[in-house]
Amino acid sequence: STGRSWHTATLLTTGPDAGKVLVAGGASGPGTLLSSAELYDPATGTWAATGAMSGVVRYVHTATLLSNGKVLIVGGLTTGNVPIAIAELYDPTTGTWAATGAMGTARYHHTATLLSNGKVLVAGGSNGSYLSSAELYDPAAGTWAATGAMSTARLYHRAAQLPNGMVLTVGGESGSGSQLSSAEFYNPATGTWTTTAAMSTARQGHEMVLLSNGKVLASGGFSSSTVHNSAELFY
Repeated sequence: STGRSWHTATLLTTGPDAGKVLVAGGASGPGTLLSSAELYDPATGTWAATGAMSGVVRYVHTATLLSNGKVLIVGGLTTGNVPIAIAELYDPTTGTWAATGAMGTARYHHTATLLSNGKVLVAGGSNGSYLSSAELYDPAAGTWAATGAMSTARLYHRAAQLPNGMVLTVGGESGSGSQLSSAEFYNPATGTWTTTAAMSTARQGHEMVLLSNGKVLASGGFSSSTVHNSAELFY
């Protein structure tokens, strides 16, 4: 019911609203940020309000569905375009939000990836400076811990977990303001990053998805003044 951009959308898997989509936060206009949230019901094609985020208005944040069915919202920009480290959890069984531990570093335009061990890897982004740092959220403890930093600071990048449990992080914008084709792996077993083959095209603001055959599709994005219609596969 509320126009918004730079929000998040998460498919719920547990509770009375399983199968519905949680949309949270975003911006409804220049300087007008939101804490509200809504649920989309695909059975009826309708939207209904649910509990609003309790911590802060925000946009360019991330939302991650946890193994326990809750949704972790973290980071982004709040009023005055101030980067934040605040994190909240949405409980689909009650439709309410609760605070959880804050990140060690405020950031926006980062990535957040659920790992096979149930933890969440947050990497890169910006807090006014481009970030290579990464941290792990432990849902069991509600706390964050630093992990190995990427070899390249980046924002507007994309990440996907591979079938072997590694996380592939690709592209984005570098600290010099140029677009990146570089890619690197995060190994949850060692907490370290390793560079891998670069894309053939530098791109930021692209989309990336793991396919059923285990390959990763990266598509679109832009570099310099060119908006790309190209796509490439990592395997």
